Amino acid sequence: MEQQFLLGASTAAHQVEGNNVHSDFWALEQMEGSDYSEPSLDAVDQYHRYEEDIRLLAQAGLNAYRFSIEWARIEPEKGSYQEEEILHYEKVLQCCQKYGVEPVVTMHHFSSPKWLIQEGGWESEKTPEYFAAYCAHVVKRLGHYMHYVCTINEANMGLQIAAVAREMMIRMGIRPQVGVKFALPEAIQQKKAREAAVFGLPAGEPVNTFLSMRTARGDELVMEAHCAAREAMREICPELKIGATFSLYDLQPQADEASEAEAQKIWEADFAHYLPYLEQDDFIGVQNYSRKLVGPEGSLPVPEGAETTQMGYEFYPEGIGHVLRRVAVETGKPVLVTENGIGTADDTRRVEFIRRALAGVEECRREGIPVLGYLHWSLLDNFEWQEGYSKTFGLIAVDRATQTRIPKPSLAYLGGFAGEFC
Repeated sequence: MEQQFLLGASTAAHQVEGNNVHSDFWALEQMEGSDYSEPSLDAVDQYHRYEEDIRLLAQAGLNAYRFSIEWARIEPEKGSYQEEEILHYEKVLQCCQKYGVEPVVTMHHFSSPKWLIQEGGWESEKTPEYFAAYCAHVVKRLGHYMHYVCTINEANMGLQIAAVAREMMIRMGIRPQVGVKFALPEAIQQKKAREAAVFGLPAGEPVNTFLSMRTARGDELVMEAHCAAREAMREICPELKIGATFSLYDLQPQADEASEAEAQKIWEADFAHYLPYLEQDDFIGVQNYSRKLVGPEGSLPVPEGAETTQMGYEFYPEGIGHVLRRVAVETGKPVLVTENGIGTADDTRRVEFIRRALAGVEECRREGIPVLGYLHWSLLDNFEWQEGYSKTFGLIAVDRATQTRIPKPSLAYLGGFAGEFC
């Protein structure tokens, strides 16, 4: 396969397809007293409108599209694989081929089948086997359309959420990267009982979705699932390039030893301790949205007066270049930007974010760092998990009343770099 720089954008199935009715998140969205500000419902109907979206991406000059295959569609009941859903994703992959777009396929992007949660979810010893079987089934049928596969999106997210939750218990107001909210301590017991009921579990039984606060063993199980899936897919399609993706801040400690030690501790938890599991990977997927300033006792607030995004992150496009450099040096592997972007209603700020982010990517390439590509988050304004549709990360706006696509100037701007990077 001839190597080309992948310049494009990303989405996730649950956030764009709509009506993911067999998934755990769909169940939680519909729950009485849900933490979700609104349910996903039809989302932006990409399940039916994928060709329009891929065509718009290609017409802008982009050559790559990262999307996820939805496990809950493929296997809505344990061991029951749906042929019509395999055929659907085959059409999506064929559409990419039609428009000259390289698909970067993610096998799991946060949402899981409801049945998996009923069986213990991402804290169950059975999950690596279940996940590997699903991945093998998909690749057996569709692997010949793929070159790049991400097993698990943001494999470290559960630990990051647990860390944020601990900080919130100490000082309220810190929010996690993906918009996940936490109940106040006095409400936790009732909330957990409602969640258990949704999945038909006893009142005291934990509900372990991928975004639940993860235990140390749960963290190991996620990586065991990654490794099992990687080997199962390679056995079928040895030529596949396979990796996982990680949510990584650009950690910037204050200029003292205690702060530097604390930043290293955070990096160890966020990424470095996963390195033994990644030795057989072909690339590392890097996802970065901002920097994190670190003091002797942990992360610090966004600097006073700094520009912030809709999610409350500091506007800091330079973070992606810094993180790419660190990951490449520590792993010795090619790196792929699988997400990088900004939630904003002002598209001129998105354009500026892209300009500065790509400057960092290009600097890394000039240094000889093997950067495979840059996939912006997101192709479309979509369902931002518990934040609903209020946060806009897309290169394309969507009028959800009619599902009309409205390309933003930032789409053409990103596509304008094709001649420089590709």
